[in-house]
Amino acid sequence: MIKVDHPSEETLQRTIERIWETIPPVWNHIKENVRAKATEKFGISVEQFHILRHIRKGCGSISDLAEVKQISRPAISQAVDVLVGKGLISRQQSTQDRRYVQLELTASGNDLLNAIFQTNRAWMMERLSALDSGEIECILRGMEALKKTFCEPEH
Repeated sequence: MIKVDHPSEETLQRTIERIWETIPPVWNHIKENVRAKATEKFGISVEQFHILRHIRKGCGSISDLAEVKQISRPAISQAVDVLVGKGLISRQQSTQDRRYVQLELTASGNDLLNAIFQTNRAWMMERLSALDSGEIECILRGMEALKKTFCEPEH
């Protein structure tokens, strides 16, 4: 029988504190870099970037976007108008319900998001390349452990 070495409560408490000290700030730096690249290099606002990203993730209407962004339909509609004008989003009227308008990214919209994410990956690669291979392996093992612990269904 294999004996499992469980960590002490003190070790678990230190680990929880380290997670809170590390993951939110790291994620915030990554998100801020994406936002900065979207505005500086690609000429779209943070709000426009979020709308494009949400449409890519499946928000297909003004109502869906307003709900997920928690802002009014007129405000989302105005932002969508700008993105349609830039050729990044298209509108398709539903054949079943003429009141429903489906929003989709155009090829240009997809290309723009891909370029933003590619630029961010390059920035992350640059940052991570300062670590040695042992540190990278530790991060990979840690990420797998966190994913297993928090993302897999409990038994």
